[in-house]
Amino acid sequence: MIRLFVALQIPDASGDSLRGLCAGVPGARWVNPEQFHITLRFIGEVDGRTARAAMEELGQITMPSFPVELHGVGTFGDKRKAHSLWAGVRPSGMLTRLHDKIDGAMARIGLPPDRRKFTPHVTLARLNNAPSERLCAYLAHHGLATPPSFTCEGFTLFSSFLSSNGAIYTPERIYRLDGSQDFSWMDQEAENWQEEGWEDGADWEKEAENYFGAERSMPAYGNAGGGPAE
Repeated sequence: MIRLFVALQIPDASGDSLRGLCAGVPGARWVNPEQFHITLRFIGEVDGRTARAAMEELGQITMPSFPVELHGVGTFGDKRKAHSLWAGVRPSGMLTRLHDKIDGAMARIGLPPDRRKFTPHVTLARLNNAPSERLCAYLAHHGLATPPSFTCEGFTLFSSFLSSNGAIYTPERIYRLDGSQDFSWMDQEAENWQEEGWEDGADWEKEAENYFGAERSMPAYGNAGGGPAE
């Protein structure tokens, strides 16, 4: 089994600005900036056959690129006991359209639709009994924060491995909205696989089990900063 979700990666310029928001709330467990992302669809744990089907269906999605604007901050949870802090994303018909296309792609391979309301955001911290007065002050101070916008030209399928130190996010496929796929970051990993003697056509699930059980050298985003796991 492999745990998957689909998200937009945050470019460096926007991420650097978001990094500046990660302070000022006592007890907050701030997310490692390398983990910043906008979740488009949480898939969950699936077997190898379903994972392959998901990868293929996602590759069929095409649409024009579009701008993504970040704005403001907010919390999830009860007002008296918020459990997470996030940076907001301005409403975008194109972003909603992309979410709907991804949701439709998952429906075509037999996965249930996403029943949760699509609320795009970038998680900044996990909260645990944060002082309400400090949290209110933080929200007031950063309420008009506007990190640099960016152009969405594609999206990423991530795997999420739950380790003893938290979740580790790894990009499994990068899809461009023009229909092409970016596998350049996998070149070195493919060489490692060949050196380890993995043959074409080997059982995918067995490879995944062995692979996720070992230290991985492909780009991964650790949860050392204490952010919420997908």
